[in-house]
Amino acid sequence: MANTREIQSRMKSIEDTMKITNAMYMISSTKLRRAKKELEDTEPYFFTLQGMLARIIRHLPEVQHKYISDGSGADAQTDRKKAFLVITADKGLAGAYNHNVLKLAEEQLADCKEQHLFVVGEVGRQYFHMKKIKVEEHFLYTAQNPTMHRARVIASRIFELYESGAVDEVHMIYTSMKNGLQTETEQIQLLPIDKTVFQTAKIPVDMYQEDFAYKPSLEVVLDTVIPNYMVGYIYGALVESYCSEHNARMVAMQAANDSAQAMIHDLSVEYNRVRQAAITQEITEVIAGAKAQKRKKQKRMQEKQLQSIEGV
Repeated sequence: MANTREIQSRMKSIEDTMKITNAMYMISSTKLRRAKKELEDTEPYFFTLQGMLARIIRHLPEVQHKYISDGSGADAQTDRKKAFLVITADKGLAGAYNHNVLKLAEEQLADCKEQHLFVVGEVGRQYFHMKKIKVEEHFLYTAQNPTMHRARVIASRIFELYESGAVDEVHMIYTSMKNGLQTETEQIQLLPIDKTVFQTAKIPVDMYQEDFAYKPSLEVVLDTVIPNYMVGYIYGALVESYCSEHNARMVAMQAANDSAQAMIHDLSVEYNRVRQAAITQEITEVIAGAKAQKRKKQKRMQEKQLQSIEGV
């Protein structure tokens, strides 16, 4: 059984760790609120672009464009060249956040014969490096600082590969926030855009428009709208992943705090038990010593009485 000094040392170590986990919880809470505010500020513009694109496709279901797929299944061949944009975090201690993204990414890469891998986040870069999976490009500092500029850089690189014919499809794997408490790892196809998704999608923009005039042409309009929409989609995914990361970290830190408090409670009980046992042992030793002294004193008195009797 550990002594009181060892138990106190363990309790102090746990309390020091709790200070760190509490600080991480507060930092993630602040960053989460700020990221949600930034996302809410930019959502109306991109929802409007999404609504515009959906209306164009609904009004012109026969539209043909290099960025648009008819969703007939002809693009589902396994030998197609695919690019994957995988969004992870720069740090760990976020529960299963990184694990879920990397697991899904690895499953998709295993089913693809020829792929180009783009990674956001240091955790993803180190993971694929350890697995000896080639990373086409690693977008530094993007996971912890999602901005429109970084989204444009990523989108520009993706469109460059797609238009050159180096890839036939572009997919993104990220973590979306379903609500304030629930997150989900998702894979979406960025390019080409599936018509059927927009024909059935519910766009949260209350706008009604029947007649369209495309100037100078529908081709030019789509060449402008789709890249801007894609930038917004990537930016939204970056911010949602950032929010999901900090949400997962808050949950992990809260679980760590709860476990630490339970450990401190158990150690306090053990400390009191050990301290009580030590006190009981000390009392027992004192009583035993007092009894020994008493017996010794009685023996001396008996010896003196014998000596006095013999002297008489």
